[in-house]
Amino acid sequence: MDFRTPVIIPESTFRIDHSTRIMMLGSCFTENICSKLSECKFRVTGNPFGIVYNPSSVAAVVNRILSSRGFSETDLVFHNGLYHSFLHHGKFSHPDKARCLDNITKAFAGAVAAIGQTDLFIVTFGTAYLYRLRSTGEVVANCHKFPADSFIRERLSVEEIVKEWDGIINRISALNPDTRIIFTVSPIRHWKDGAHGNQISKAILHLSIDRLQERHPERVSYFPAYEILLDELRDYRFFSDDMMHPSPMAINYIWERFSDTFFREDTRKIIAEWEQLNRSLKHAPLHGQTDTLRQFQTQTLQRLILFRQKYPTVDCSREIEELKEKIKQ
Repeated sequence: MDFRTPVIIPESTFRIDHSTRIMMLGSCFTENICSKLSECKFRVTGNPFGIVYNPSSVAAVVNRILSSRGFSETDLVFHNGLYHSFLHHGKFSHPDKARCLDNITKAFAGAVAAIGQTDLFIVTFGTAYLYRLRSTGEVVANCHKFPADSFIRERLSVEEIVKEWDGIINRISALNPDTRIIFTVSPIRHWKDGAHGNQISKAILHLSIDRLQERHPERVSYFPAYEILLDELRDYRFFSDDMMHPSPMAINYIWERFSDTFFREDTRKIIAEWEQLNRSLKHAPLHGQTDTLRQFQTQTLQRLILFRQKYPTVDCSREIEELKEKIKQ
């Protein structure tokens, strides 16, 4: 007897491999999958503005990157001893204005350079609720602990999300006609919205993505991360201590389902070979740099070089150079 209800995922019409250039945008669940892809040496640009939760803010991020319009000091605000951008996550905030702007500018330049070559966007919506700056009406990605009365809270409708993202998809398609988009809904519940409010919000996101799939069937796909955690796993042992975020075990399982859906057997073979190599690279010596360790590192370096020759689409040049430096010590 099977004591769970496995989510049936339709066979994907396309595959992801190590030549696929990926840009990931959206909520903190995006960070989990982005981390997995990066660890497995995929070509990933992950959340260049940091974690962004609602569809309108994610759209603002994409539009800003597509416009190539950079940031200046006038885009920054000062609060609680830090400089912030209302379009960026708090990880970009800094006590020094120049450092804050430099962090934003570097990430933005990388995103602008990457977006024209991106083959696949993976976008995770977290909530249909958003905040507008009361003084300007601007949608903010992060409130940065400004007083609550600085903002107006709204809930997006399906029609608003579809209209905005219809335009985004058309702009992306004009840039690269072969670009694909995988949408997901974050399985992380926004409990501050209330149990009922969270369900309404997630329903709006699901309906919006479904509508976008209908309008762009050749370009838009949906991956059911939400359903896998809440309908297939649906047990508190698959959640972290806050009972909201998925546990490492759940993330690994969702990653397995993602891999089964989008990776061919040859891609999974490359991942398995790299993971074995990576374990050798992470080997932590107990007694410093010894002759035995240097011999082990030299053998690992030879394996790395052979791996790069065998799989030229996998960039492991940084690991090779770092290992060469360790051997010299």
